[in-house]
Amino acid sequence: MPAIETEALSKIFRTGMRKGDVVALDGVSIQVQPGEIFGLLGPNGAGKTTLFKILLSLVRPTSGTAMMNGFAPDDPRSRQKVGYLPENHRFPNHLTGNSLLTLTGRMHCLPDDQIVRRSAELLKLVGLDRWGATKIRKYSKGMLQRVGLAQSLIADPELLLLDEPTDGVDPVGRVEIREILKRVAEEGRTIIINSHLLPEVEAVADRVAILSKGRLIRVSTIEELTRRQSHYEFDAEIGNRTVKIDPEHGKIITLTATKLVAELKDPVHVNDVIDEMRLKGIAIRAITPMRMSLEQSFIEAVSTMPKEPS
Repeated sequence: MPAIETEALSKIFRTGMRKGDVVALDGVSIQVQPGEIFGLLGPNGAGKTTLFKILLSLVRPTSGTAMMNGFAPDDPRSRQKVGYLPENHRFPNHLTGNSLLTLTGRMHCLPDDQIVRRSAELLKLVGLDRWGATKIRKYSKGMLQRVGLAQSLIADPELLLLDEPTDGVDPVGRVEIREILKRVAEEGRTIIINSHLLPEVEAVADRVAILSKGRLIRVSTIEELTRRQSHYEFDAEIGNRTVKIDPEHGKIITLTATKLVAELKDPVHVNDVIDEMRLKGIAIRAITPMRMSLEQSFIEAVSTMPKEPS
Protein backbone atom coordinates (compact mmCIF):
# COMPACT_ATOMS: atom_id res chain seq x y z
CA MET A 1 0.00 0.00 0.00
CA PRO A 2 1.46 3.41 -0.93
CA ALA A 3 2.28 5.75 1.93
CA ILE A 4 0.59 8.50 -0.08
CA GLU A 5 -1.60 8.24 -3.16
CA THR A 6 -3.50 10.95 -5.00
CA GLU A 7 -5.76 10.52 -8.01
CA ALA A 8 -6.75 13.47 -10.24
CA LEU A 9 -6.41 15.75 -7.23
CA SER A 10 -7.48 19.35 -7.84
CA LYS A 11 -7.88 22.44 -5.71
CA ILE A 12 -9.42 25.71 -6.90
CA PHE A 13 -9.48 28.71 -4.58
CA ARG A 14 -12.50 30.90 -5.27
CA THR A 15 -11.43 34.54 -5.16
CA GLY A 16 -14.62 36.30 -6.22
CA MET A 17 -12.39 38.79 -8.03
CA ARG A 18 -12.29 39.90 -11.63
CA LYS A 19 -8.98 38.13 -12.21
CA GLY A 20 -10.74 34.82 -11.66
CA ASP A 21 -10.17 31.81 -9.45
CA VAL A 22 -6.77 30.38 -8.54
CA VAL A 23 -6.04 26.81 -9.64
CA ALA A 24 -3.60 25.53 -7.03
CA LEU A 25 -3.69 21.88 -8.11
CA ASP A 26 -4.89 20.55 -11.44
CA GLY A 27 -5.47 16.78 -11.69
CA VAL A 28 -2.37 15.62 -9.79
CA SER A 29 -1.88 11.85 -9.51
CA ILE A 30 1.15 10.53 -7.62
CA GLN A 31 2.17 7.59 -5.48
CA VAL A 32 4.82 7.61 -2.75
CA GLN A 33 6.00 4.18 -1.65
CA PRO A 34 6.90 3.24 1.93
CA GLY A 35 10.55 3.89 2.76
CA GLU A 36 11.10 6.42 -0.03
CA ILE A 37 12.59 9.87 0.24
CA PHE A 38 10.35 11.71 -2.20
CA GLY A 39 10.89 15.30 -3.33
CA LEU A 40 8.19 17.77 -4.39
CA LEU A 41 9.76 20.36 -6.70
CA GLY A 42 8.28 23.41 -8.32
CA PRO A 43 8.40 27.21 -8.55
CA ASN A 44 6.54 29.36 -6.06
CA GLY A 45 2.82 28.84 -6.60
CA ALA A 46 3.29 25.38 -8.10
CA GLY A 47 0.93 23.79 -5.55
CA LYS A 48 3.43 21.97 -3.31
CA THR A 49 2.26 23.41 0.01
CA THR A 50 -1.40 23.07 -1.04
CA LEU A 51 -0.80 19.36 -1.56
CA PHE A 52 0.62 19.09 1.97
CA LYS A 53 -2.37 20.97 3.39
CA ILE A 54 -4.82 18.64 1.65
CA LEU A 55 -3.00 15.57 2.97
CA LEU A 56 -3.14 17.01 6.50
CA SER A 57 -6.84 17.92 6.14
CA LEU A 58 -6.10 21.62 6.55
CA VAL A 59 -7.65 22.27 3.12
CA ARG A 60 -10.34 20.28 1.34
CA PRO A 61 -9.79 19.31 -2.32
CA THR A 62 -12.14 20.58 -5.01
CA SER A 63 -12.10 17.22 -6.76
CA GLY A 64 -10.13 13.99 -6.92
CA THR A 65 -8.96 11.82 -4.05
CA ALA A 66 -6.03 11.60 -1.65
CA MET A 67 -5.00 8.79 0.69
CA MET A 68 -2.35 8.85 3.41
CA ASN A 69 -1.38 5.68 5.27
CA GLY A 70 -4.42 4.00 3.73
CA PHE A 71 -6.95 6.55 4.97
CA ALA A 72 -8.58 9.67 3.53
CA PRO A 73 -7.22 12.95 4.97
CA ASP A 74 -10.46 13.70 6.84
CA ASP A 75 -10.02 10.44 8.78
CA PRO A 76 -7.91 11.15 11.92
CA ARG A 77 -6.26 7.73 11.55
CA SER A 78 -4.43 9.04 8.47
CA ARG A 79 -2.36 11.36 10.69
CA GLN A 80 -1.66 9.08 13.64
CA LYS A 81 1.77 8.04 12.31
CA VAL A 82 2.70 11.31 10.57
CA GLY A 83 5.24 13.96 11.56
CA TYR A 84 5.05 17.45 10.06
CA LEU A 85 7.49 20.35 9.81
CA PRO A 86 5.75 23.40 8.27
CA GLU A 87 7.53 26.12 6.36
CA ASN A 88 8.32 29.25 8.42
CA HIS A 89 7.23 27.54 11.63
CA ARG A 90 6.90 29.65 14.76
CA PHE A 91 7.44 28.07 18.18
CA PRO A 92 6.68 29.97 21.42
CA ASN A 93 9.88 31.84 22.33
CA HIS A 94 9.51 31.21 26.06
CA LEU A 95 9.82 27.42 25.57
CA THR A 96 13.09 25.54 25.71
CA GLY A 97 13.96 22.73 23.35
CA ASN A 98 12.99 20.23 26.03
CA SER A 99 9.68 21.89 26.85
CA LEU A 100 8.76 22.15 23.15
CA LEU A 101 9.25 18.41 22.72
CA THR A 102 7.32 17.76 25.95
CA LEU A 103 4.41 19.89 24.71
CA THR A 104 4.45 18.18 21.30
CA GLY A 105 4.61 14.73 22.92
CA ARG A 106 1.63 15.49 25.15
CA MET A 107 -0.34 16.71 22.12
CA HIS A 108 0.31 13.24 20.70
CA CYS A 109 -0.93 11.73 24.01
CA LEU A 110 2.41 10.06 24.71
CA PRO A 111 3.20 8.91 28.26
CA ASP A 112 5.68 11.12 30.14
CA ASP A 113 8.41 8.48 30.38
CA GLN A 114 8.31 8.00 26.60
CA ILE A 115 8.46 11.78 26.06
CA VAL A 116 11.55 12.07 28.27
CA ARG A 117 13.28 9.21 26.49
CA ARG A 118 12.38 10.34 22.98
CA SER A 119 13.30 13.97 23.71
CA ALA A 120 16.80 12.99 24.81
CA GLU A 121 17.25 10.72 21.77
CA LEU A 122 16.01 13.32 19.30
CA LEU A 123 17.95 16.28 20.67
CA LYS A 124 21.07 14.16 20.37
CA LEU A 125 20.12 13.11 16.83
CA VAL A 126 19.75 16.73 15.66
CA GLY A 127 22.83 17.93 17.55
CA LEU A 128 21.00 19.94 20.23
CA ASP A 129 21.57 17.72 23.25
CA ARG A 130 23.51 20.52 24.99
CA TRP A 131 20.86 23.11 24.11
CA GLY A 132 17.75 21.39 25.44
CA ALA A 133 17.47 23.72 28.44
CA THR A 134 18.03 26.87 26.33
CA LYS A 135 15.05 29.04 25.44
CA ILE A 136 14.08 28.93 21.77
CA ARG A 137 14.42 32.71 21.48
CA LYS A 138 18.19 32.18 21.61
CA TYR A 139 18.22 29.59 18.82
CA SER A 140 19.72 30.39 15.42
CA LYS A 141 17.79 29.67 12.22
CA GLY A 142 19.63 26.39 11.82
CA MET A 143 18.86 25.38 15.40
CA LEU A 144 15.18 26.23 14.89
CA GLN A 145 15.08 23.93 11.86
CA ARG A 146 16.77 21.19 13.87
CA VAL A 147 14.40 21.41 16.82
CA GLY A 148 11.51 21.56 14.34
CA LEU A 149 12.74 18.32 12.83
CA ALA A 150 13.00 16.82 16.32
CA GLN A 151 9.40 17.74 17.19
CA SER A 152 8.20 16.17 13.93
CA LEU A 153 9.78 12.89 15.08
CA ILE A 154 8.63 12.87 18.70
CA ALA A 155 5.75 10.41 18.13
CA ASP A 156 7.97 7.97 16.20
CA PRO A 157 6.09 8.53 12.90
CA GLU A 158 6.24 6.27 9.87
CA LEU A 159 5.78 9.22 7.50
CA LEU A 160 7.39 12.68 7.58
CA LEU A 161 6.10 15.72 5.68
CA LEU A 162 8.85 18.35 5.60
CA ASP A 163 8.14 21.76 4.07
CA GLU A 164 11.44 23.53 3.22
CA PRO A 165 13.43 21.79 5.99
CA THR A 166 16.73 23.54 5.12
CA ASP A 167 15.37 26.97 4.12
CA GLY A 168 17.54 29.76 5.52
CA VAL A 169 20.12 27.35 6.94
CA ASP A 170 23.82 27.94 6.22
CA PRO A 171 25.71 25.45 3.99
CA VAL A 172 27.22 23.54 6.92
CA GLY A 173 23.82 23.28 8.58
CA ARG A 174 22.23 22.03 5.34
CA VAL A 175 24.79 19.24 5.09
CA GLU A 176 24.14 18.23 8.71
CA ILE A 177 20.36 18.22 8.24
CA ARG A 178 20.82 16.19 5.06
CA GLU A 179 22.75 13.57 7.05
CA ILE A 180 20.03 13.52 9.70
CA LEU A 181 17.39 12.85 7.03
CA LYS A 182 19.45 9.98 5.64
CA ARG A 183 19.72 8.44 9.10
CA VAL A 184 15.97 8.83 9.66
CA ALA A 185 15.28 7.20 6.28
CA GLU A 186 17.54 4.27 7.18
CA GLU A 187 15.11 3.52 10.01
CA GLY A 188 12.48 2.74 7.37
CA ARG A 189 10.51 5.98 7.49
CA THR A 190 8.96 7.59 4.44
CA ILE A 191 10.01 11.21 3.92
CA ILE A 192 8.41 13.76 1.60
CA ILE A 193 10.39 16.96 1.14
CA ASN A 194 8.88 20.09 -0.34
CA SER A 195 11.81 22.31 -1.33
CA HIS A 196 13.08 24.86 -3.82
CA LEU A 197 16.71 24.04 -2.90
CA LEU A 198 17.23 21.53 -5.68
CA PRO A 199 20.81 20.47 -4.79
CA GLU A 200 19.56 19.47 -1.33
CA VAL A 201 16.80 17.31 -2.81
CA GLU A 202 19.20 15.82 -5.36
CA ALA A 203 21.51 14.73 -2.53
CA VAL A 204 18.89 12.76 -0.58
CA ALA A 205 15.80 11.93 -2.67
CA ASP A 206 15.05 8.63 -4.39
CA ARG A 207 12.36 10.10 -6.64
CA VAL A 208 10.90 13.53 -7.30
CA ALA A 209 7.69 15.00 -8.69
CA ILE A 210 7.93 18.25 -10.62
CA LEU A 211 4.93 20.56 -10.34
CA SER A 212 4.27 23.79 -12.21
CA LYS A 213 1.14 25.94 -12.05
CA GLY A 214 -0.64 23.17 -10.21
CA ARG A 215 0.03 20.53 -12.83
CA LEU A 216 2.22 17.47 -12.53
CA ILE A 217 4.93 17.60 -15.21
CA ARG A 218 7.00 14.56 -14.37
CA VAL A 219 7.66 11.91 -11.74
CA SER A 220 11.04 10.23 -11.98
CA THR A 221 14.09 8.98 -10.14
CA ILE A 222 17.05 11.32 -9.66
CA GLU A 223 19.11 9.00 -11.87
CA GLU A 224 16.64 9.25 -14.75
CA LEU A 225 16.31 13.02 -14.46
CA THR A 226 20.03 13.76 -14.42
CA ARG A 227 21.24 11.27 -17.03
CA ARG A 228 21.96 12.50 -20.53
CA GLN A 229 21.80 9.21 -22.40
CA SER A 230 22.88 10.72 -25.73
CA HIS A 231 25.86 12.85 -24.61
CA TYR A 232 29.37 11.44 -24.24
CA GLU A 233 32.66 13.11 -23.40
CA PHE A 234 35.87 11.72 -24.89
CA ASP A 235 39.08 12.69 -23.08
CA ALA A 236 41.74 12.26 -25.76
CA GLU A 237 44.94 13.58 -27.31
CA ILE A 238 43.23 15.18 -30.31
CA GLY A 239 45.56 18.11 -30.98
CA ASN A 240 44.67 19.82 -34.27
CA ARG A 241 43.32 16.70 -35.97
CA THR A 242 39.80 16.66 -37.34
CA VAL A 243 37.14 14.18 -36.27
CA LYS A 244 33.95 13.49 -38.20
CA ILE A 245 30.73 11.75 -37.18
CA ASP A 246 28.19 10.40 -39.64
CA PRO A 247 25.20 12.82 -39.39
CA GLU A 248 22.90 9.80 -39.21
CA HIS A 249 24.68 8.72 -36.02
CA GLY A 250 24.92 12.07 -34.26
CA LYS A 251 26.93 15.28 -34.09
CA ILE A 252 29.89 16.88 -32.35
CA ILE A 253 28.99 19.43 -29.67
CA THR A 254 32.50 20.39 -28.54
CA LEU A 255 35.92 19.67 -30.07
CA THR A 256 39.17 20.89 -28.49
CA ALA A 257 42.76 19.65 -28.36
CA THR A 258 41.92 17.41 -25.39
CA LYS A 259 38.16 16.88 -25.46
CA LEU A 260 35.35 15.83 -27.77
CA VAL A 261 31.70 15.96 -26.69
CA ALA A 262 29.30 14.11 -28.97
CA GLU A 263 25.50 13.90 -29.03
CA LEU A 264 24.70 10.44 -30.39
CA LYS A 265 21.36 9.08 -31.54
CA ASP A 266 22.12 5.65 -30.07
CA PRO A 267 24.72 4.56 -27.48
CA VAL A 268 25.98 1.93 -29.94
CA HIS A 269 27.45 4.76 -32.05
CA VAL A 270 30.09 5.34 -29.37
CA ASN A 271 31.98 2.54 -31.15
CA ASP A 272 31.86 4.50 -34.43
CA VAL A 273 33.45 7.52 -32.75
CA ILE A 274 36.13 5.29 -31.21
CA ASP A 275 36.87 3.77 -34.62
CA GLU A 276 37.14 7.23 -36.21
CA MET A 277 39.51 8.49 -33.53
CA ARG A 278 41.70 5.40 -33.77
CA LEU A 279 41.94 5.81 -37.53
CA LYS A 280 43.25 9.32 -36.92
CA GLY A 281 45.80 7.99 -34.42
CA ILE A 282 44.13 9.69 -31.48
CA ALA A 283 44.83 8.18 -28.06
CA ILE A 284 41.65 7.96 -25.97
CA ARG A 285 42.12 8.31 -22.20
CA ALA A 286 38.49 8.12 -21.04
CA ILE A 287 34.89 8.06 -22.26
CA THR A 288 32.28 9.42 -19.87
CA PRO A 289 28.48 9.52 -20.23
CA MET A 290 27.51 13.09 -19.35
CA ARG A 291 25.10 14.06 -16.60
CA MET A 292 23.26 17.24 -15.81
CA SER A 293 22.25 18.62 -12.45
CA LEU A 294 18.75 18.21 -11.07
CA GLU A 295 18.43 21.98 -11.41
CA GLN A 296 19.15 21.79 -15.15
CA SER A 297 16.66 18.95 -15.58
CA PHE A 298 14.06 20.86 -13.57
CA ILE A 299 14.47 24.00 -15.70
CA GLU A 300 14.18 21.96 -18.90
CA ALA A 301 11.01 20.25 -17.65
CA VAL A 302 9.35 23.48 -16.57
CA SER A 303 10.37 25.41 -19.71
CA THR A 304 8.95 22.75 -22.03
CA MET A 305 5.59 22.68 -20.26
CA PRO A 306 2.78 23.47 -22.75
CA LYS A 307 1.40 26.97 -22.35
CA GLU A 308 -2.17 27.41 -21.23
CA PRO A 309 -4.57 28.47 -23.97
CA SER A 310 -5.37 32.19 -23.95
